[in-house]
Amino acid sequence: MCATPTIQEDERVDQTLHLLDRIFTTPATINVGVRLWDGTLWPSSTPRPATIVLKHPGALREMFLSGTEVGLGEAFLYDDFDVEGDIETVFELAEALSKLSTSRLWKLEIAGDLLHLPAGQKHQHGKRGRAKLKGKRHTAHRDSQAIAYHYDVSNDFYSLWLDRRMVYSCAYFTTVDDDLDTAQEHKLDAICRKLRLHPGQRLLDVGCGWGGLVMHAAQHYGVDATGITLSQPQADLASARIADAGLADQCRVVVQDYRAVDGSEGYDALVSVGMFEHVGMAMLPTYFSQAWQLLKPGGVFLNHGIANRAADMGVRGPTFSNTYVFPDGELVPINITLHAAEESGFEVRDVESLREHYALTLRHWVRRLEEQHDEALQFVDEPTYRVWRLFMSGSAYGFTSGGLNVYQALLSRPDANGHSGLPLTRADWYAG
Repeated sequence: MCATPTIQEDERVDQTLHLLDRIFTTPATINVGVRLWDGTLWPSSTPRPATIVLKHPGALREMFLSGTEVGLGEAFLYDDFDVEGDIETVFELAEALSKLSTSRLWKLEIAGDLLHLPAGQKHQHGKRGRAKLKGKRHTAHRDSQAIAYHYDVSNDFYSLWLDRRMVYSCAYFTTVDDDLDTAQEHKLDAICRKLRLHPGQRLLDVGCGWGGLVMHAAQHYGVDATGITLSQPQADLASARIADAGLADQCRVVVQDYRAVDGSEGYDALVSVGMFEHVGMAMLPTYFSQAWQLLKPGGVFLNHGIANRAADMGVRGPTFSNTYVFPDGELVPINITLHAAEESGFEVRDVESLREHYALTLRHWVRRLEEQHDEALQFVDEPTYRVWRLFMSGSAYGFTSGGLNVYQALLSRPDANGHSGLPLTRADWYAG
């Protein structure tokens, strides 16, 4: 027999439903439903793409009382609530919520209602916890801590949901039906074409991850390729994969900070894919000046990085991303990036947005991660798994809605006479 709900339990359900009506003032127009801990559905039983599952009577209190992005994220990480279905849809709801009345009076009234709900159990923080870096921001020592926090989780964890080359950056889709392996191969080849690589050249990949690009460039374009990373586990796996592929004479991956690379011999081409977000705005002059010094005259540098919108620049408090995902990560608008590159001497030759491609990439990653949930828990704990599920889904929504963008900027270092060495057209980029 099922236990009869107590009067207090009925009150908690009524309080929660009342709060949902107040917080989400237009329930008929949203694509997200809510299921309470007792099975009650809000706003109706109509099927929706996603369902927020409140795990206990105090769930809304844990989610919203702090009024911060970090507090809401932690309520998800530590299972005050979960999301069934298309988690990306929830971010549409969150954006709609942020556009509702946010007057001080409204916040106080909502807070008063939240306080009538019972407090949840104190979160037992998982293995990951909040990032706690030491030292001055964007020094080599602190940058290595930030990279370790994100990338040294487990090579096995990443291998579950990345493509077979373990490329952890935006893929390039010729059609929306491309599978992830195909789209990532397209991206690697597109980069090599943009750099116009050919045998005998020296290539430096700044922030090379698990070595997918240096291996592709060495194998298919005959260059001598060096990749640098601040992650020892990445370098170890990359080196093993390079050896297995028989490419050890042509490419290598080493643990090194970009500021410490010896440029005495110079490189014919530089590339940085998905590392730029870790540099920091204050370090842009250092970053581009070092790239200029490392690049031979007549060489080119492809810089691939995520950007935010100039209209969104401003002072903000701690974010979920800075706290649990990319500590010290900074996004800057593309105009600031290009300005810093030009001030260091570079000539901007091409800029391409891959915004829609990153949304597609992230959806592949989220789907593959969710399908490998049980396997992932062999390498990470549940809160860590949820960090990646949450931030990748939110990023997919950001790229879809236009709040985020990703650009490939091709920068040239002309020779002393101003010759770029580049052809008149981009035809060779698209040949074959």
